[in-house]
Amino acid sequence: MKKYTKIVAITTLALCLCASNVQARNMIQIKGSDTLINLVQKLSEIYMEKNPGKYIAVTGGGSGTGIAALMNNTCDIADASRNMKPKEISRAVSLGIDPKRVVIAMDGLSVIVNENNYVTKLTMDEIGKIFRGECTNWSELGGDNTPITLYGRQSNSGTFVFFRDLLLKGDYSSRMKRMNGNSQVVEAVKYDKSGIGYVGVGYVKEATGLNVVSVAAHAGAEYASPLNSQDVKSGKYPIARPLNQYVNGTFSADVKDFLLFEVSPEGQRIVEEEGFFAIPKEYVDFNKKSVGI
Repeated sequence: MKKYTKIVAITTLALCLCASNVQARNMIQIKGSDTLINLVQKLSEIYMEKNPGKYIAVTGGGSGTGIAALMNNTCDIADASRNMKPKEISRAVSLGIDPKRVVIAMDGLSVIVNENNYVTKLTMDEIGKIFRGECTNWSELGGDNTPITLYGRQSNSGTFVFFRDLLLKGDYSSRMKRMNGNSQVVEAVKYDKSGIGYVGVGYVKEATGLNVVSVAAHAGAEYASPLNSQDVKSGKYPIARPLNQYVNGTFSADVKDFLLFEVSPEGQRIVEEEGFFAIPKEYVDFNKKSVGI
């Protein structure tokens, strides 16, 4: 009887391990952008509820981490809040990867200050000077006589790269405190009256203790808010950006099915519910041309 029990136990364990291995092989692995992680986790949860037997694992680490994982063939989808760089594309191709881009949401990258800071309008040039460290006191911008505290992201973040390349056209100030994620930036600015930071719009729509800065493309131009979907989609808000996923050109049927769900009316409704914006027609057309979805 003991021998029989042992055989049953070993067989059961073997079946469980086998099932676990099958699940792991069939699981879609998604890695990358911290800006996208909450959104893609939500999309994945709802997709799996609608499709029993389908499995998706979503982890962060930054856009650079996701892109590197795609190159190394350790993920199926790389979340990226920036476009792949030409050298990354060349590197991927040399490794046998054919990177294809899909746009799943729009973001109004938001500059935030503490709720007690009444400097709530800035030009692109002023923001660049602040984060380069050329403007160091709020009094220079019509605010209190208080030193400016900078909060930004780590260098593996796509948001770090996008913001630097678009607004700074140079290096960040060495005084900028580099945070691990959007949520950390929000919390830091929330409790620092002199703080300023930048985060994806999905992290500020329901946040308290903050003012979201309206931004003008240049002095004399009209200010626009990242909270206005039309301003973001039209490009009137000057720090708008598409949020991307990259896949290998030879992606599986399961990956395609999930991508189709993300860009479907239901998927785009979830995008809006999570605080971002649905993609405009130009990116609907782009996705069809890029990966046929």
